[in-house]
Amino acid sequence: MCGILAIIGKGKEEALVQQLSKRMSHRGPDESDIHVTEKGHILAHERLSIVDLHTGKQPFQGTDSAWMVHNGEIYNHKKLRETTLKHHTFRTTSDSEVIVHLYEEFGYDFCDMLDGIFALVVIDGDDYIVARDPLGVKPLYYGMDERGRLYFASEMKAITDQCKSFSTFPPGHYYTEKTGFVKYYKPEWEAHEKAVEKLDLQALNASLTQAVEKRLMCDVPFGVLLSGGLDSSLIASITSRLLEGSGQELHSFSIGLDASAPDLVAAKKVADFIGTTHHEIHFTVEQGIEILDKLIWHLETYDVTSIRASTPMYFLSKAITEKGIKMVLSGEGADEIFGGYLYFRNAPSVLDFQKETIERVQKLFTADLLRADKSTMAHGLEARVPFLDKAFLDLAIKIQPEEKMPKTYDGIEKYILRKAFDTPEKPFLPEEILWRQKEQFSDGVGYNWIDTLIEYCSSQVTDEEFEKAKLFFPYNTPVTKEAFYYRRIFHKHFPQESAAQTVRKWIPKWQENQDPSGRANAAHVKADVSIAVEKEVV
Repeated sequence: MCGILAIIGKGKEEALVQQLSKRMSHRGPDESDIHVTEKGHILAHERLSIVDLHTGKQPFQGTDSAWMVHNGEIYNHKKLRETTLKHHTFRTTSDSEVIVHLYEEFGYDFCDMLDGIFALVVIDGDDYIVARDPLGVKPLYYGMDERGRLYFASEMKAITDQCKSFSTFPPGHYYTEKTGFVKYYKPEWEAHEKAVEKLDLQALNASLTQAVEKRLMCDVPFGVLLSGGLDSSLIASITSRLLEGSGQELHSFSIGLDASAPDLVAAKKVADFIGTTHHEIHFTVEQGIEILDKLIWHLETYDVTSIRASTPMYFLSKAITEKGIKMVLSGEGADEIFGGYLYFRNAPSVLDFQKETIERVQKLFTADLLRADKSTMAHGLEARVPFLDKAFLDLAIKIQPEEKMPKTYDGIEKYILRKAFDTPEKPFLPEEILWRQKEQFSDGVGYNWIDTLIEYCSSQVTDEEFEKAKLFFPYNTPVTKEAFYYRRIFHKHFPQESAAQTVRKWIPKWQENQDPSGRANAAHVKADVSIAVEKEVV
C-alpha cells in the first residue's frame, strides 16, 4: 500500500513534484522515490512496504522502456509469474512487478488478469495506461492543469492546487490517451436479472474462506479489525482458523468510548471465543471532536456517515500501527452485498432490493471504502477487504434476491451469511454474535458519540449561517447543522468546486428518518449481545 503521483506532460519541476507527493507521505512512511522519464513525464511513490520489504522500491522499470507505480496488492502475482509471465526476468519478488510485465506482454488488455486491489500508472515513452481496481478499494484522482498536463494521484490533496479541474477516477476502468476511459470490469452481477442462482451455503462458506486466505499474503505483522458485529467477527474467525497450527499469533483490535460500548462487549466475546490476542482501545468524545479538522483533511469528504465512522477508525489505526502492525483484515462490503443495513427491511419489492444491493456495491468507493482506506492509511496501515473478492461477489450477488431479503426470515438481515457459518459441530462464533442485529460502526462504539457530536456541530453553526447554506454551498447543500459544519471544514481545505463534486452523500432508502445512523431506523433494537434469535433451517 502506498501513495502514487504521476504527471503526464513536460515541464514540471522535479522538486515541486516531490513536495506534492510528500503531501501523501502518511500513506507510505517507509520509502519515497521519484523518476523522470526520457520524455519528461514524472512518477512519484510513497511506499508502505508489505510484500518484498527489501527490493520492492518504486517506481519500477520493466524489461525495457516502461516505468510503473502501483498502490495496492496483487494476490495472484505468484501464479502470474509461474504461468503467464514465466518467460520474463523479474528483478524483485514484489507483487507489483507483474503489472509492468503484463503491460509489456499484452498492452492495455491486462487489468482483468489482476486479482487484487490497485491504482496504477504505466508510462512507456509517450504512451501510458492508468487503471483502478474493480470496486475502487484503492483511491485514485485525476486532473488537468492550465498547460494540459494530466495528473493522477492517490489522494486529492496532491493535485488540487495544480489542476484547473479534477475528479475521481472511476473504479473498474483504465484510461489511455488513445482510448479514453474503458470499462474493463463487466461482471454479470451488475445486471439485476442475472440474480437467479440457487443458494449453496457450503459454496458461500468456502468462497469467503478462500477470499480471506489469499489476503494473508504478507511479509509483515498483521491483525484483524474486530467490531463485534457479524462481518468483522466472521473475518476474524476465518483468519484464526486458517492460522491454526502455524504458531502465528493473531492480534484483534476494537474501539469504543468505554468498556460498556456495544461493540467492545461483543468484540471481547469473539476474541475470547476464537483465541486472538485482543486489544481494546478507548477514545473520548472530546478527542474525537478535537481531530475533526485533521480527519476531514485526510478523508477528503464531507459525508456525514463517513466522518462519524472514520473518527474511531482513525484512533484505532493509530493504536494499531504503534503496536507494529502494518496490515489488517476488515469486514467492509457484506452489508451492501447481502442487504444488511436495517433499511433494507423496508424494500418495497424483490426487484428494488436487488437493484439497491447492486448500487450500494458499485458506490462503495464513495463511502465505506473511502473511509476504510483513508482513515487507516492516515497512519500507514493497510486494510484488506475479503468480502469484496471478485469470485465471492460473482457468487453472492447472483444468488436469488428472495434468499437474501430480511422479509424472508422475519426481519433477520444477512440470514444466509449467518447460516453459511452456523456450524454447531465446530462453531465459528458464539450464538449471540452470529445472530446479533446489525449495529453500524459509528453507533456501536457508544451511542453517546453521535449524539454529542450532533450537539457540538449544531452549536458551532448559527441559525443565520444555516439559513444561508445554499448561498455558501450551492452544490450538494448541507441539510443539517452537522453537515454544514463538516462542509465548512472541507471547504477550508478543498475550496475548489471540483473537490465538492467528488463527494457523494450516504443516505438510507425506504425510511422516514434520513439520518444515516442505523438507530434512525425503526427496526433498530438497542444493542444487547445476550439476545439470540430463533433460526429456521434453510
